Amino acid sequence: MLHDRILCETDIEAGERRSSGGIVIPATAAMGAKRLAWSKVVAVGPHCRAVVTGDRVLFDPEDKAEVEVSGDTYVVMRERDVHAVAADRLADEAAGLYL
Repeated sequence: MLHDRILCETDIEAGERRSSGGIVIPATAAMGAKRLAWSKVVAVGPHCRAVVTGDRVLFDPEDKAEVEVSGDTYVVMRERDVHAVAADRLADEAAGLYL
């Protein structure tokens, strides 16, 4: 990866979801509100400061660029397009995850 780019795995389970009452919501159902997605970071560029390989990041799926590598689909984005980072290494820091 170059500069501040991040390579993430696509979420295979992003299809159907279940509501808190157990109702199955199909992937084709239109959402009224904008929905962000979580993804696992596979590779980072040398200028990324807050994200490392193995972290889970929250991003807007509408702003993504998909790429296929060896038959697997990945998402490429800039570090500034990440809304939140979830990582075990941030658990002890005061400026950790703000969700």
